[in-house]
Amino acid sequence: MDAQTRAPRREIFGWAMFDFANQAYTLLIITVVFGDLFTRVIVGDGPDYRLGNFLWSLALAVSYALVVVANPVCGAVMDYTRSRKRFLFASYLVTVVATGLLYFVEPGWIAIAMVLIIVSNFAYAIGEGFISSFLPDLGPREALGWISGLGWSLGYIGGLVATAFTLAFLGEVTAENYDTIRWVGPFAAVFFLVAAIPTFVWVRERGDARVVPEGWSLTRLGVSRLLATGRMVNEFRDLRWLLVSIFFSMAGIYIIVSFSFIYGSQVIGWDEATRTLMFITVQITAAIGALLFGWLQGHWGARRTYLITLWLWVVAILAIWQTPNMTLLLERLAGLSFEAQEVFLVAGVLAGLSLGSAQSAGRALVGVLTPTGKAAEFFGFWGTASKLAAIVGILGLGLIQWALGLADAILFCLVLFVLAMLTVLPVNEGRGQDVAENWRESESG
Repeated sequence: MDAQTRAPRREIFGWAMFDFANQAYTLLIITVVFGDLFTRVIVGDGPDYRLGNFLWSLALAVSYALVVVANPVCGAVMDYTRSRKRFLFASYLVTVVATGLLYFVEPGWIAIAMVLIIVSNFAYAIGEGFISSFLPDLGPREALGWISGLGWSLGYIGGLVATAFTLAFLGEVTAENYDTIRWVGPFAAVFFLVAAIPTFVWVRERGDARVVPEGWSLTRLGVSRLLATGRMVNEFRDLRWLLVSIFFSMAGIYIIVSFSFIYGSQVIGWDEATRTLMFITVQITAAIGALLFGWLQGHWGARRTYLITLWLWVVAILAIWQTPNMTLLLERLAGLSFEAQEVFLVAGVLAGLSLGSAQSAGRALVGVLTPTGKAAEFFGFWGTASKLAAIVGILGLGLIQWALGLADAILFCLVLFVLAMLTVLPVNEGRGQDVAENWRESESG
């Protein structure tokens, strides 16, 4: 496909549908339902659930560590062999099977639950990099922000549909309701299985397939190509700085994704109605944020848009941390009675706008700075930076909340987003785009 030609609409839609499909896993298993179920019922070390929180963070960290090791090598192999769809399909099937098996976990089966989370989250997380590697194929670089935003926006709509159905029909996360709520695993698996079908029907594998050289293993091939890229690292210095920034921003985002509903339950003390309303609020505002900032990226540039989304996160984290004090201040100023869970919804609006926009803008900016022939490999680096960030962020918060409690540990996120802003400042978008457009594989050997 010509670099200035946009892919057919059905291919863009098929690509975006993978975001729609996999959000059922992210939200139902990691964020809203199973994470809470694991800490409060399967482990159940109330009243503060510090062991459950730590074991949950440990399981996620192990799965992301596996992605850190595997993602760049897989990306390099996929670029050479032109086999991105096959790798994507394998990750998709493993996610579906491991997620469905969560149904069989009983309260107290901590080790089995952790193994299934490690396997399913590894497959889901590495699949994020695989599907993102198709982004540079879908249109000119100035259109990637809108296309990425479309995918992330559909993702939040998919998450809204899947989770709303689950909360409506499976009920509350309680020990008494365990026999019903355990169906969250099979439901998430079937949702992902069915909704991702358009991806494999319409998304194209571009380029002629190449076989692995005789006498070479896939691992040797992948490592060899990574070493060749490493020798050119200074040529891609803008992308390098961006990946450092994404490391810090994604560390903060993974903390929010993994602990936000745990925070609402344990710190804010919300009721079920507010929990449901918060979920709906975040999904809608995240979808709006992804589309809005995807459109703005075409007018303001990818780097500037990404930087603005980081400022949004700083404001959102301050609002989350100060929810109890904001509640008291509003009561004094307005002379009315407020509950912390009501004020927490305001923080949810800010977090939702930040969540959709920051992830979409970061992914699109990687696409802008990535040469077409290295898409899977460089998005493998993006996945590695993101998942290494998840390890640092989630384990860091897990350890800090063990010592200080969850309420104050959230300030760790604030530090991470400030570092993300500082490390994106050296990025020159125009220079990085020129390097990506002028790169030729023959030059790298």
